[in-house]
Amino acid sequence: MGPEAAQQDRYCMEAVGRLAVEFGGVVSRRVVTTTVLEARRDLEGRIVPEALAEMLHRLAHHRLDRMRANT
Repeated sequence: MGPEAAQQDRYCMEAVGRLAVEFGGVVSRRVVTTTVLEARRDLEGRIVPEALAEMLHRLAHHRLDRMRANT
């Protein structure tokens, strides 16, 4: 799943949009997109589809927050 895949997945688009604003001064939009896509891949098939949007945002946020803490 490449960056263009985020544009085709509504959940990824929403998560990237919100997280790019929140972490904009810390990491690039490309890093946010990559983090969201990796989180999406890690969650695929592991949770019920109804929870995907929330869990995707939470997991990607957690990973980006760790990046922020390490800078």
